[in-house]
Amino acid sequence: MAPRVVLVEADGGSRGNPGPAGYGAVVRDPDSGEVLAERFESIGVTTNNVAEYRGLIAGLEAAAELGAAEVDVRMDSKLVVEQMCGRWQIKNAGLRPLAARAADLVTRFDAVRFGWIPRERNRHADALANAAMDGAASAPAAPVVDAPRIVEPPRGIGADPADRGAAREVADRAATARDTGGDATTTPASWEPRPSFAATRLILVRHGETEYTEQGRYSGRGDVALSARGREQVRATASRVAALAPGAVAVVSSPLSRCTRTAEAIAAALGGVPVRRDEDLIECDFGAWEGRTFAEVREGWPGELDAWLASTRVAPPEGESFAAVAERAGRAVASLREAYARETVVVVSHVSPIKLVLRDALAADDAFLHRLYLDAAGISVVDLWPDGGVAVRSVNETAHLADIG
Repeated sequence: MAPRVVLVEADGGSRGNPGPAGYGAVVRDPDSGEVLAERFESIGVTTNNVAEYRGLIAGLEAAAELGAAEVDVRMDSKLVVEQMCGRWQIKNAGLRPLAARAADLVTRFDAVRFGWIPRERNRHADALANAAMDGAASAPAAPVVDAPRIVEPPRGIGADPADRGAAREVADRAATARDTGGDATTTPASWEPRPSFAATRLILVRHGETEYTEQGRYSGRGDVALSARGREQVRATASRVAALAPGAVAVVSSPLSRCTRTAEAIAAALGGVPVRRDEDLIECDFGAWEGRTFAEVREGWPGELDAWLASTRVAPPEGESFAAVAERAGRAVASLREAYARETVVVVSHVSPIKLVLRDALAADDAFLHRLYLDAAGISVVDLWPDGGVAVRSVNETAHLADIG
């Protein structure tokens, strides 16, 4: 049985760009490094970028066949990684069907995280891709797909085998420039053009303070009302959200009153947009710890607290695990993406659901949950693109609360 989380390393290339091309992909156990699957194939005459996408698709297909729930993808193609994350446009029509196929595969998993690695850390997939290219070079000529404008490498590069990597880098940069609308000589690796399509923007708002917030007590499913200071925070937050997102089309809220009161104030400031309640946005159920301070929990449940802090799958006594909260928070985000595609929507919730949404948006690990502080009435902004790209614009904005004593 494959582990729940797998690592996919993928690569692709062509000798000539376009030229004889192939891809390679490896699926590993991220903890042991054990190779769970390999895929490689000659794909005739095409470009580096087509081959890189084919490698990604093959790796995701192999991970799906193994039954993995989450995938960490590592590639040395910055173009593919940035396009799959939604930060670079896909201007080349030949790449769009491949990106769409990859995006469709991504939806089959609970989570897919993309990361760039230097070529020297992608040697296994690179070796498989080169073996595939050897096969492509010996095969009959095939039609050219996605043919780019050819850019000659600098004089002296490519004649010696040691220089082939440099030649490939020059070709990759030219193709990247073409596919993102830039210039081959000036496009830096970190360039991030604005996407050509609109994102769904989530304005994530934590509710205002309550008596429990001020006292540092766990506040989960209990319906604790806003305090006087919390009501002041809500007024300031409503004004800030109205200025930040005047085009917001709706406010979606946890059903608990500390959130619905916050949501109603924001909706009024936005000119009376509708407020919708979503049970999936409710706070974690802290069970027996509800209404207690951290010190009280440490004294009464030391072992249970340590276990809870160590794993998101452990729940407080009679309560709910963060893994369960993450599942419903993810469900809420998916619903928002569908209901408010390419619109701005305000989401009013609690510490735990908002932290989990930000954790996943930032592709962070579980330690993030205990290291991020979210103030009452703080604002965070996340953009979600139709092709799966995510960008976190801000986290825990609180400048609007500066004048509240």
